[in-house]
Amino acid sequence: MTDSSEDSTSTHTRRIRSFVLRQGRLTTGQARAMSELMPLFGVKASNQFLDWRTVFGNDHPVVLEIGIGNGDALAHCAQADPQRNYLGAEVHAPGVGHGLLAIEKLALTNAKIYHGDAVELLLQNVPDGSLAKIHIWFPDPWHKARHNKRRLIQPEFVSLLRSKLSTNGQLHLATDWQAYAEHMMQVMSADPGFVNCAGAEQFIEKPSWRPNTHFERRGERLGHGVWDLLFEKR
Repeated sequence: MTDSSEDSTSTHTRRIRSFVLRQGRLTTGQARAMSELMPLFGVKASNQFLDWRTVFGNDHPVVLEIGIGNGDALAHCAQADPQRNYLGAEVHAPGVGHGLLAIEKLALTNAKIYHGDAVELLLQNVPDGSLAKIHIWFPDPWHKARHNKRRLIQPEFVSLLRSKLSTNGQLHLATDWQAYAEHMMQVMSADPGFVNCAGAEQFIEKPSWRPNTHFERRGERLGHGVWDLLFEKR
């Protein structure tokens, strides 16, 4: 999920992308979803900050999931938690299409999907202090040492996430790679604007409400463990 190329953001800073944009083939259903459902359940990029009440039609707290994979976890959470709104960000079209179909199937009114780079979404469209929670579950671990710099969870990105969370807003991370879990813990623990909900240097037990994701199941088949981290904005 990370690209070896560098890209300019709207802030004109240079950054390394945390994904490789693969041109996956869409199924017939996914293609229909992209054309017919995106106007209904999609959030478009713009040059201004979003008004969540306009996006969702209510004032409920907003949860952002970065990297929704096939969208099943996003749909599951939105269905189980109707008092919060869920926005998923995903760069890969097949995953977006699959997620849109899940939203349609479950008739969800509190779930939307943004098709694009989550960093650009955060920088250009998400108002500061407007998110109740952020989920980043099983991002690409970039386990080879020479690729570690491409990991999504880095100090600068964590600072950006913190700026978008409301006071006492939470950042929930999960991975099936121990080295990445340790990296996440190091980065998060070093950020003075976050406090570890489990105690210093401690991981949390997997919450019963968090659904197994596609990448989590793959990791389990490979014999990997799973590490969850929960941090709260001070």
